[in-house]
Amino acid sequence: MGPTTRPLAVVTGASTGIGYELARCCAINGFDLVLAADEAKINAAADRLRRLGCKADAVQADLSTSEGVDKLYAAIGGRPVAALLANAGRGLGNGFLDQDFVSVRHVIDTNITGTLCLVQKVGRDMRTARSGRILITGSIAGNTPGMYHAVYHASKAFLDSFAGALRAELKDDSITVTLLMPGATKTEFFERADLEHTKLGHGKMDEAAAVAQQGFDAMMKGVAYVVTGWHNKFLAAMTNIIPASVRTQMFGKQAKPHSAHE
Repeated sequence: MGPTTRPLAVVTGASTGIGYELARCCAINGFDLVLAADEAKINAAADRLRRLGCKADAVQADLSTSEGVDKLYAAIGGRPVAALLANAGRGLGNGFLDQDFVSVRHVIDTNITGTLCLVQKVGRDMRTARSGRILITGSIAGNTPGMYHAVYHASKAFLDSFAGALRAELKDDSITVTLLMPGATKTEFFERADLEHTKLGHGKMDEAAAVAQQGFDAMMKGVAYVVTGWHNKFLAAMTNIIPASVRTQMFGKQAKPHSAHE
């Protein structure tokens, strides 16, 4: 059998949720895959995706560390990357002063530091090739200070801003940058972030597959950003009307610890 001619997509946070569904969109649409997550589930995810007819390499790596990013980059093995879907992320509920700072640092290093490190490594290769697509999973959370979820919201505000700046920098290099801005989505995120006992963790959520499909379609069209779901589009529009201080209090009622049954 000759070498594959399928383009390569690299997807992070791909073991479950939005990341897995993004990888599935890539596989269905003709991409081979390099998948990364910080848990062994990434191997089972790769097995399932191979059944769709693609090649899928699984990398278990902690992308909050430089060693983890280097491990993923090494797994690419110099192959040209047609699409980088930087989706890995972590949340952390409860009041900031009540959080363990090791956990705080892990959110920052996963959502921001590791993402930027990987985007820079792969983005430089794309610039040399003068071709590529980058999808960054931000969030509408970046529009509002996140009372009881402060570090996560701040990290997404950073990514939302960064994606727009990077897109402008690369506009003459035939590389597109698309920002995916979901709202609450049915994934393991809320349990991992210790938010399952909040109103937020029991509220209206979108399906991960629908969110991923919208993000993938936007990436393939090369558009700047996509807010998924009409409910989230409405919430995003409200940022231009409702003052940040009011939005912060409104969100705080949803994310307050043990608020699910209040």
